[in-house]
Formats: sequence, structure tokens, C-alpha cells
Amino acid sequence: MKLTILGCYAATPRTFTNPTSQVLEIRNHHFLIDCAEATQVQLRKNKIKFTQISHIFISHLHGDHFYGLIGLISSFTLLNRTNDLHVYGPKGIKEIILLQLRYANSYTGYQLFFHELESRESEVVFEDDKVIVSTIPLKHRVYTNGYLFREKPAERKLDSNAVREHKIEICYFQNIKNGKDIKLDDGTVIPNEKLSFDPPAPKSYAFCSDTVYTESYLDIIKDVDVLYHESTFLETEAHLSERTMHCTAKQAAEIALKAHAKQLILGHFSTRYDSIESFREEAQTIFPATDLADDGKVFEF
Repeated sequence: MKLTILGCYAATPRTFTNPTSQVLEIRNHHFLIDCAEATQVQLRKNKIKFTQISHIFISHLHGDHFYGLIGLISSFTLLNRTNDLHVYGPKGIKEIILLQLRYANSYTGYQLFFHELESRESEVVFEDDKVIVSTIPLKHRVYTNGYLFREKPAERKLDSNAVREHKIEICYFQNIKNGKDIKLDDGTVIPNEKLSFDPPAPKSYAFCSDTVYTESYLDIIKDVDVLYHESTFLETEAHLSERTMHCTAKQAAEIALKAHAKQLILGHFSTRYDSIESFREEAQTIFPATDLADDGKVFEF
């Protein structure tokens, strides 16, 4: 599992910082999460191929989380994209994008699918044989979701030495990988654990975008491997966090602690601060396994 931060600052783009956007690589998927201005520029800077992106997850319809979407969709067309593109986001996102395409008389040369969300409960929005993606209902000034990405358990690993020792034919290999015991011609049953190894434990990643402090989603993200959580302000500006419905670094750390997350990554920093190191210091007083996002930073888990 690999996370590339394209942008992680709040509100407006600046010369050296960008609003929210990131790419999560998990089980051969490249999921784009939020799409602020300059996202496609940041994709190029980080050498992420546009063709690798087939699913885009938008948390909410504030500009610093989706104003780069129409530009990216248009660039896909100019680059002669043919693969389908799926966009997940709040109800209204389809109308916003199609209106811009219509008045520009510029339609896509590929299939564009919108999956509009309006449920206040967590729901599965994407699933295949490797990954499942669910919403994390958040509490912000507009309808907002975070997203929980979970690997499905992988196949067991074949123990080639044990298979040769028991002279098991190749036609049974897939059954072994699927966890089944094997019965030999003489009636002997060989337990699966003697023929295979446990696969790596499935990983999980929770993206919690703009939200006021609330414990309403703790059960959804419980025991998550990596939690990315907004931390727009420090505690010295806690009054602003409540008014704007954002979190402080301390509050994000409290969420990570109560959710039993293994690792916390802070982001969505207000640009009022000269240094983001203060966010780490504040959070680590509560949750030591805290790291900071930053534009262009890559995390490998």
C-alpha cells in the first residue's frame, strides 16, 4: 500500500503548497482521492500516469477538494483516453461537471460514470475481488464523506517444498491457495497449513476529510492501519475549528487513539502557520505514531 500526497493544505493554492489531493495505490489500483486545483500538475510532478486512474473519490463540494476535477476530465479527453472513468461524490457533482462540459461543447471520448452519494450512513461504493471501499460519514458545513479502503484477504502462499514432498498434482494448487485441505489417493488428508503459508495481513486506509470533532465514525475506522485525518488548526485556534467545522491536531490524535489506529497522518493544514511541525508536536502528546503529510511526500506501508 502506497500513498502519494499531491496536496494537503486548506483553502487556497499557494506558490509552494496545494489543496487536498492524493493517490492511494492498493492491490494494483490507483485511487485518486479528492481533486483540488493543480492536481493534474502534481500528478505529472510525481510521475503518476493519468491512464492508471480509473476511480476518483470526492469527499465534498468545497472548491479546495474538487475544483481540479473538470480540468483533469478535460485533459483525459485531450490525451485520447478510452478507458472508463468512475467518479464518486456528493449528489450534484454530475450536474456541476456536465454543465461545464456542455457549455464548453467539450464532451469526453470515453465513458464517464458518476456515482452520486447522499446517504448519512456508511455504505459500500466500490468492490472487486481485491479491494472494498466504504464511505465514512463526516460532519462539515456541507454533506461530506471520508473513505475507507480495505484490502480483501489474499490467497495463501503455496509451500512448493511441501507440495513436491507429497507429490500433489498441479490441478490442486488453486484449491490449496484457497485454503482447502487435500485428500490423497490413499485417503490421507493433508491439512492446508502444512501445504501453504499465511498471506500478508490485509491492510486498510481511512481518509477523513473536513469534519468537526465527532466520535460518530469511530466504529467505522476501528483498528485501521493508517488514518489520514484533517487537522486544519492547532489548539490555540480551537475556537476557529468549531466555527468552521474543522479539527485541531490534538482532536485528530484523539480520534486516532480512540479508533485504535496503528498510524496517523495529519493534513489539511491552514496556511496561517509558518511551520507544520507544530501539528506533529501537538498530536504526538496524545498519539505518538503521528506523521505529517506534505506535498509530494510518499508513504509506503
